[in-house]
Amino acid sequence: MSDKKLLLDVSNLKVHFKIKSDKAWPWAKPFSLKAVDGVSIKLYEGETLGVVGESGCGKSTFARAIIGLVEATEGQVVWLGQDLTRLPAGELREKRKEIQMIFQDPLASLNPRMTIGDIIAEPLQTFYPKLGKQEVMDRVKAIMMKVGLLPNLINRYPHEFSGGQCQRIGIARALILEPKLIICDEPVSALDVSIQAQVVNLLKSLQKEMGLSLVFIAHDLSVVKHISDRVLVMYLGNAVELGTGEAVYANPSHPYTQALMSAVPIPDPALERTKTIQLLEGDLPSPINPPSGCVFRTRCPLADGECARQRPQLSGSEEHAVSCLKVRV
Repeated sequence: MSDKKLLLDVSNLKVHFKIKSDKAWPWAKPFSLKAVDGVSIKLYEGETLGVVGESGCGKSTFARAIIGLVEATEGQVVWLGQDLTRLPAGELREKRKEIQMIFQDPLASLNPRMTIGDIIAEPLQTFYPKLGKQEVMDRVKAIMMKVGLLPNLINRYPHEFSGGQCQRIGIARALILEPKLIICDEPVSALDVSIQAQVVNLLKSLQKEMGLSLVFIAHDLSVVKHISDRVLVMYLGNAVELGTGEAVYANPSHPYTQALMSAVPIPDPALERTKTIQLLEGDLPSPINPPSGCVFRTRCPLADGECARQRPQLSGSEEHAVSCLKVRV
């Protein structure tokens, strides 16, 4: 990785929300919901980091904390040498030109009262208010062509488009400022399988053409494998495995990663019938009251008394690291 430029360095990022029960006494202390609890990653120029994990593991909160949509409780988010968590609001707003986001629900992320031309042009009008109307429209039409939308659709409204087309509109809106990093928060989870492939391939081609870096969040490990250079596996707000896509998929080491991988369908019917799926016992614990020690120990087949007393940290190399007391890579 030393030959690539380091864009993003997230160190010990924590996002804790204060929750107070409606039935609690007025003087009672609020609970702390640990949505993200000490995650560290590095992202290099032109690289894609895939983030996977079941619902409620903190993937989206982690992504939103990077861009500043959620306030970090602790830790650093260093973007090109500057800690975004310490920047004044005005300076942070300027940095958002370089980091944009694509949201999970294509239609809900678009204003139904605005034409798609106005939706895509909005970031330009926000950050470059002195641009002429014709120049704005020229840029909008050019980016529409790049994402596979005909410019003659510019005056239509979001409800007139399919889910896949709405996601292309969202991608165009994110790309209009020519950012260096796009955070994709489950951008294909609401789409049909064939449309998912089209959107992923579009993102890959745009990444190559524009030199983008991506943080790609998804539930589908096969999609993440297709697009990611590195993979981060999260569980209950913690990083349990991190490494290159090749290392993580060829040798999933953490018991949680192994369970996720075993659930990925195999395109060969004979192999699919004979494979063993590792079912996780129990439900995901509450982030308000996580288990002591290793957060995965209540569902882990390898757990013992040591796992309840000691919290593991990611150990290994930049190529492959695992957070487990019983596994080494």
